[in-house]
Amino acid sequence: MSNRKYKALLRVAETGSFTQAALDLGYSQAGISGMISSLEKEMGVQLVVRDYGEARLSVEGEELLPWISNVCNGERQLASRVAELKRLERGIVHVAAPTSVSICWFPSIAKALQRRCPGVELQLMRIDDEGELERALWHGDADCGFLVAPAKRALKTIPLHNDPIMVLLPPDHALADADHVPVQALSKEPFIQPRSRSTQEAETLLRNLGVRTRTRFAHDNDYGVMSMVSAGLGFSVLPGMLLENAPFPLTVLPPRIEMHREISIGVRSAATASAATRAFVQTACAWVRRRYECS
Repeated sequence: MSNRKYKALLRVAETGSFTQAALDLGYSQAGISGMISSLEKEMGVQLVVRDYGEARLSVEGEELLPWISNVCNGERQLASRVAELKRLERGIVHVAAPTSVSICWFPSIAKALQRRCPGVELQLMRIDDEGELERALWHGDADCGFLVAPAKRALKTIPLHNDPIMVLLPPDHALADADHVPVQALSKEPFIQPRSRSTQEAETLLRNLGVRTRTRFAHDNDYGVMSMVSAGLGFSVLPGMLLENAPFPLTVLPPRIEMHREISIGVRSAATASAATRAFVQTACAWVRRRYECS
């Protein structure tokens, strides 16, 4: 049985749609449907229930899914091990990361790895949705990834950095010289709501501060949020990492109650990670440690 059929089944299970699975994997909808039907015929059991344009796993499909996932992961791990046994000084590492890490950390870590292992190729997968990022690691689409702890799946993670959540105000704001932002000031300001991965962090911080926001705008891009705050349209809340080299003039202050997000790097299994993946993880840990020890 071909593993491409297994991958098709995994994607149908994830998306609940033959159409979406076809788009994700680069097949036609008929091609995906044909692969699933062929797999069901080979196994002698129904794997997917088709229901008015939607698709869900049957009881048998749910039972077999972990085994099929392990086969796909095992094939990838086998290829990596074979390469290592042949003493190849090369490898490909698929790295999943949210936008903030992709912009602020990844280029420097990639450069450090290039000096250490010039034959290793990195492929960056920018994923802002935490659940989707964990799924990519769990199913082997990504070899390693940068996560905001705690992970919901049983991944092997290494803590890297506590990133402070900060308040953004216009550059000419009356609080520009303050040490922190008083709660009463935020309650009077219009709020620009981030709709990216930062949304949950912003809502948690404001709730902890007891701020009742007056949302004026919402934006799905963190840099768009910065631009609107800089223009004097309101205040917002974003992770400190994104603000280290902000492209817009801003007043950035800590809130009265400190809050952080813990950024970790994770793999599905340390024991089965390839040598190239382990080298990337080690390089990332060393770079982050140096970066924040020197700051």
